[in-house]
Amino acid sequence: MNAIATTRITNGTERAVIENMLDRNREALIETVRGLSEVDARRRLVASLTTPISLLKHAAAAERIWFQRFWAELDESECDGYSNRDEGTFNVTDDESLADVIAEFERASTRSREIAARYELDDTKDFPGEGTVSLRWTLLAMIEEFARHAGHGDILREQIDHP
Repeated sequence: MNAIATTRITNGTERAVIENMLDRNREALIETVRGLSEVDARRRLVASLTTPISLLKHAAAAERIWFQRFWAELDESECDGYSNRDEGTFNVTDDESLADVIAEFERASTRSREIAARYELDDTKDFPGEGTVSLRWTLLAMIEEFARHAGHGDILREQIDHP
């Protein structure tokens, strides 16, 4: 079952609106790959490693890095799906299906929600290279990240569906 909420919340607490917007962007990213064949999900239409499936793989890594590693301070061995590939790559192995990668992203998103629920929006931690960041900043950064990649996915999908 899809764990990402798609209900639109336009009024409410700041936290409810931010978390809903993040979930909507998570779902938008997943929607860019729904119905694609395994071949089309891996089609390289740009010079980089960016493919429809790799966008989701990258997003799952971002979830783990920011929530499991940074906020929860989990060891790599405690992170679901973590590998040394999480550090900025879009590589998807041949044995990973599109359904597997969607499920990985949904699992990571669910765990991110659970971890974020432990903190207040104004809670902060020091992050090397970024300085002191709040949970609010992290959630907004993930909104930005996933919205950008959903846009990439929309363009790739348009190229696949209408060559």
